Amino acid sequence: MEGFEQILQNNHIKPTAMRLLVLQFLLNKRTALSLSQLENYFDNADRTTIFRTIKTFVEKGLVHQIDDGTGVTKYALCEENCECEIETDLHLHFRCSKCKETTCLTEHRIPHINLPKGYTAENINLVVKGICENCNQE
Repeated sequence: MEGFEQILQNNHIKPTAMRLLVLQFLLNKRTALSLSQLENYFDNADRTTIFRTIKTFVEKGLVHQIDDGTGVTKYALCEENCECEIETDLHLHFRCSKCKETTCLTEHRIPHINLPKGYTAENINLVVKGICENCNQE
């Protein structure tokens, strides 16, 4: 788990057993996950510990939150050197209506939006809904 420890340290996060496990799980998943999905996977772990782990990951910029229109916040790992800034780091998200998974499409950036004078953007979210590549192959 030395590589996982280094990732946490690079993001100024103290490595703990739960943080290492959650990081490893997120790295192995290619889709965004809800807090309840993490809790179900780590069913023997304390829910508060999982919540605090994800909260720390978000605060330190290791994970970003996704509003995919389901009413449940999802979490996905940020790309390396991501600052989650509106001007530089925003990308599309895809929500599959068949398998219900949400995927970051990091290679597809959200273009700069010119807002009218006096408006300030605090968050931008663009979710494309449809059938994912895996479900299309079935």
